[in-house]
Amino acid sequence: MYRSRSSSQNSNNKFRGNNRNSNSNSAGSFSSSRSGRSGGNSGGNNGGRIGGRSGGNFRRGGNRGRIQGSFNPSMLIKNAEVDAGLNPEINVYVPKNKFADFVISEALKQNVLDRGYEIPTPIQDQIIPLILDGRDVVGLARTGTGKTAAFLIPLINQVYNQRDIRVLILAPTRELAVQIDSEFKLFAKNLSIYSALCIGGANMNQQISALRRNPQFVIGTPGRLIDLEKRRIFKFSSFSTIVLDEVDQMFDMGFINDMKYVIENLPEQRHSLFFSATLPSKMTEITNSFLRNPVKIQVESQKASTNVSQDIIRVQGRSKIDLLHDLLDQEGFDKVLVFGRTKHGLNKLSQILNERGVRVAAIHGNKSQSQRQRALKQFKGEAVQVLLATDIASRGLDIDNVTHVINYDLPQTYEDYIHRIGRTGRANKTGIALSFVD
Repeated sequence: MYRSRSSSQNSNNKFRGNNRNSNSNSAGSFSSSRSGRSGGNSGGNNGGRIGGRSGGNFRRGGNRGRIQGSFNPSMLIKNAEVDAGLNPEINVYVPKNKFADFVISEALKQNVLDRGYEIPTPIQDQIIPLILDGRDVVGLARTGTGKTAAFLIPLINQVYNQRDIRVLILAPTRELAVQIDSEFKLFAKNLSIYSALCIGGANMNQQISALRRNPQFVIGTPGRLIDLEKRRIFKFSSFSTIVLDEVDQMFDMGFINDMKYVIENLPEQRHSLFFSATLPSKMTEITNSFLRNPVKIQVESQKASTNVSQDIIRVQGRSKIDLLHDLLDQEGFDKVLVFGRTKHGLNKLSQILNERGVRVAAIHGNKSQSQRQRALKQFKGEAVQVLLATDIASRGLDIDNVTHVINYDLPQTYEDYIHRIGRTGRANKTGIALSFVD
């Protein structure tokens, strides 16, 4: 039970985060609701429809012309509750391997075990043997399922055994590319296998110097990699292995032409790996041109983790900033990721929270790469309590022990909602996701 301290509310106000019998018509309560049972006319009837206050409000703007609406999670919360309760043993995967069983070099195996890896996740268990065998693969799984290690471990092993192999890894965001590179360095420790990180917002001359040392792995975002290739710093044709990670997000961010350009300039004979949370029909052209007789592994459907307790908070005309501040002042809100829609809105929210004494950092597209990395480091190290983010942070980032995800602004789609709340409840821990609903 979370206790409110809002000056605009009665001192006895409460947010009943998990009380299904909360009365949403109570004048002073933080109106929360599971499955839209309370406050029927204040948003619960929208169910899972796209649309904000009127159930169908769309506007165009930002994100390269993508149509923006909002996803009301009320019905999803009900479904997640039912799914978790009907059969708690559904979709339980029993791994066939242990990391000690994989046919990889002993030095690499030791690095893996040193990281505490013992039992592979479902996607790791199924895909690592396929990559070791040289098969093209399509890996479909939501974030937080261990996809990065699933391709890094076998690819590092291949390079360890055959030093002339070069690997190109494309990621949609700078943050994800940095994370992949960081994980690579841990797995490749003392193996004399090196990487170059090529992302926008960072010093290009340093990246050129790193590329000229001819590293076996090049990891980066499409725009910067194409810029470097057009400067003739390297050639895409020199890579025998290519990884496209979070492909559905690359589509959403408008990188379709960049991906086509890269694929057209790859060598005909190559090892191709494709990872995505979803595989909509619009990706068919890319998969057909990129992959050769691939094995498709889908380990998990797009649904909310049963480790995440979901709830909604009905705003009902009150100040969202005051409601958020009240939540952050409650016990247990120790490491909170807050999602907003616009850069301007997050900057304003950050300023107000800072003025109120909340330790907060923010990441969005207008921040420089060094600012974004500093904010992430502060949040990971718990130097700040709150990280404010646009959806740029909703995929791929691996941040331990996030206690709460708060959707200050509703996401555009069901998939965005799932990716956002997937930042908590990771590694068999539990978390809480709260969404502000008008």
